[in-house]
Amino acid sequence: MVKEHPVRVYRSEENLQRDDQLAYKIARVAADPVAVSDEVTDMVINRIIDNTAVAVASLGRGPIAAARAQATSHPVSTNGAGGTIYGIDTKSSPEWAAWANGVAVRELDYHDTFLSAEYSHPGDNIPPILAAAQHKGCTGADLIRGIATGYEIQVDLVKAISLHKHKIDHVAHLGPSAAAGIGTLLGLGVETIFQAVGQALHTTTATRQSRKGEISTWKAHAPAFAGKMAVEAVDRAMRGQTSPVPIYEGEDGVIAWMLDGPEAAYQVPLPESGEAKRAILDTYTKEHSAEYQAQAWIDLARKLHSEHPELADPDQVASVVLHTSHHTHYVIGSGANDPQKYDPNASRETLDHSIPYIFTVALQDGQWHHVDSYSPERAGRPDTVSLWNRVTTAEDAEWTRRYHSLDPRQKAFGGRVEITLADGSTITDEIAVADAHPLGARPFARKEYIGKFRSLAEGVLEPAEIERFLDTVQRLPELGARELDALNVLAGAGVIDSAGAPQGLF
Repeated sequence: MVKEHPVRVYRSEENLQRDDQLAYKIARVAADPVAVSDEVTDMVINRIIDNTAVAVASLGRGPIAAARAQATSHPVSTNGAGGTIYGIDTKSSPEWAAWANGVAVRELDYHDTFLSAEYSHPGDNIPPILAAAQHKGCTGADLIRGIATGYEIQVDLVKAISLHKHKIDHVAHLGPSAAAGIGTLLGLGVETIFQAVGQALHTTTATRQSRKGEISTWKAHAPAFAGKMAVEAVDRAMRGQTSPVPIYEGEDGVIAWMLDGPEAAYQVPLPESGEAKRAILDTYTKEHSAEYQAQAWIDLARKLHSEHPELADPDQVASVVLHTSHHTHYVIGSGANDPQKYDPNASRETLDHSIPYIFTVALQDGQWHHVDSYSPERAGRPDTVSLWNRVTTAEDAEWTRRYHSLDPRQKAFGGRVEITLADGSTITDEIAVADAHPLGARPFARKEYIGKFRSLAEGVLEPAEIERFLDTVQRLPELGARELDALNVLAGAGVIDSAGAPQGLF
């Protein structure tokens, strides 16, 4: 059974021993050579398909072009073969491959999620672990083990330790998890992984301003930076370099000064020795390219569009109130008090974090598209702006309780909508989870992951390349040393303009 580990702040004179430090316990989990179940293996394959799908769909976007140009400016480093970069037949050193691919995976906000005390996109672990695996010539089985650890550690930290409450960005859980996953991948010892986890955490704590107000392109870069730092932390630890100790529990450490303070107390769940790493099965992907809390609301809006087409007309609607969880209200709802969430000239990243905008467009269109739904023309439509400004959110205690529930049958990310029409009548409806959620109306399985990949790859990859990738990734457990490069995909002719890449310092 998963064991709950108490974590608190210790004064220096208390001399907290290695074995009792959270980073060391994480390292022990990572070093445990427990077998990976078939169920977890299948989900790892699904998530590699998912990551690749959303990366392919973003290959022509500005942040990806910049990150790719940076990566290709850094040739393959020594002691390995380097890591591949989505879309092109050029390798880079593993930390820069992790950087470029991490940005591509995250740009559209379209891959998997886990929400609890903290928020996360655990698929962000895959680019750095894959890059390290390619560089060192690991097998498909090695990669599966590393990814299972990355997911396990991030999900366990997310269940126990809130970062956003203290305005710390959620990638502070990603640095340690990716470092742990690389440690598992390479078969490193507990002490080495311990030092890498500490360094990765120390270098990846940052504020949540990257997801507040006018949201910038750094939103996609933040997790890629954490993955890059994890690769570098493992490299330093393998060379015998040490990290701040104890990084979590020290009196000048992360918990004492960035999180709940000197009196903090957490219970962090971690697998026992010999216990399988299954946390990836607690996570869920996205059918729509938007913040996860918007997924269920898009599905509800599509339903309402079909049942009440008159709602698309702002003249027919007096107000729309989304009664929902604390997070949805205060982070992507009107409770954030961000005027940018109602600005038709706002960045895509900002609109992606505006549930009033997202619900409005899905209600009018009856669908959601990762490009068209965010276009300036779509956001600026007068009837959309009019209806959009009538949509607000309100925190509902029951939906907040369900959001934080550890019971998967109770856990929910939706809410109840109350629409008041111009004639004074009302329409109400509710939804608990997105249609694609494991407990939703149309849960995602291998067929849906492949369908998502095919849809997003159309026009970007050649048909033969689509089939080659799908065949390769579904044989992941059989792939031998030096065969993981085949998990990359090459864009079709004319998709990537390398000559037009932005110029920088490198």
